[in-house]
Amino acid sequence: MALSQHGLLRLLESLRSVDGLELVREVAERLLQELIEAEATTKIGAEWGEHTESRTTWRNGHREKTVTTQAGDLELAIPKLRSGSFFPSLLERRRCIGQALYAVIMEAYVHGVSTRSVDDLVKALGSDTGISKSEVSRICADLDEQLDAFRTRPLDHIRFPYLFLDATYVKARVGHRIVSQAVVIATGVTQDGGREVIGVMVGDSETEVFWAQFLRHLRERGLNGVRLVVSDNHSGLVKAIRKVMLGTAWQRCRVHFVRNVFAVIPKGSAEMVAATIRTIFAQPTADAV
Repeated sequence: MALSQHGLLRLLESLRSVDGLELVREVAERLLQELIEAEATTKIGAEWGEHTESRTTWRNGHREKTVTTQAGDLELAIPKLRSGSFFPSLLERRRCIGQALYAVIMEAYVHGVSTRSVDDLVKALGSDTGISKSEVSRICADLDEQLDAFRTRPLDHIRFPYLFLDATYVKARVGHRIVSQAVVIATGVTQDGGREVIGVMVGDSETEVFWAQFLRHLRERGLNGVRLVVSDNHSGLVKAIRKVMLGTAWQRCRVHFVRNVFAVIPKGSAEMVAATIRTIFAQPTADAV
């Protein structure tokens, strides 16, 4: 699946919690470092400690460089050479690395990295030297382990009494067609208010079967102690919650509720209605309303 730029930005925003964004930053940092090392190897003509007739110089340590991106600062190490100079073409001034890099990271986040994705990334970033298929396969294998660990990590380390469920639709290339795909996201909230993205899955649409599969996957990973699930009023989602999340209460999302209200009232009444809704939600108890 290849995400469009608009879909990529929407997905990145949906994952913008402490742990979700940190994962993007860590994988981006690791991926860029691997590509830098691969480009240095091409310039030197040999791997670390390798003896070849094509070798032109030797490595001589690294120097640190910080690259600022939308996912945070990436701490990279630029190889130094005993003779000559090296600066990765990926980091040349005025070269935008954000969108192409995040496209691969997001696809990896929900699907697993493919060799084609990394190859497309290198081309999109404008690498002068390119990258071999064997190098792509090695990088993908390293990233797969990190991403799979995040997607399948146990959830029994802490209780999440509150669970927020939502979906965003993105245009994606599946096979040779551009289609709409549903990316569903679960965010757990701890007793003290800490937030954590605990699950992401991609499907064709928000059916009851798909939502139920997603929720069962969370339960299998150890999610327990949920007292309240907050989501929109999508029929398939609500049915799946009642079927899988037994013993939990359900509440309609305030944001979705307000959007639904504004969709059916005259524009001239929007300000008055908004003020009334704010007053309702500001009440400390149901009796006060």
